[in-house]
Amino acid sequence: MANHKSALKRIRSNESKRLRNKYQHKTTRNAVRNLRVVEDKKEAEGMLTNVISMLDKLAKNNIIHKNKAANLKSKLTKHVAAL
Repeated sequence: MANHKSALKRIRSNESKRLRNKYQHKTTRNAVRNLRVVEDKKEAEGMLTNVISMLDKLAKNNIIHKNKAANLKSKLTKHVAAL
């Protein structure tokens, strides 16, 4: 068990950050999945900008690797262009 005040605070803050990261990551994964299902090009283009923004935010905060974000953005852009 933690003996210092700062260690106890770190435990609390780590847990809240973990939950926030988990929520943002899951929300982004759902958005990517929903974008892949869409058949309408106009709707997909609108969704693409939001999904790219979400991926960039995850990469910036080190929730996902920057190369993973780049790969996902590339694949999704190709998918939307092919519609």
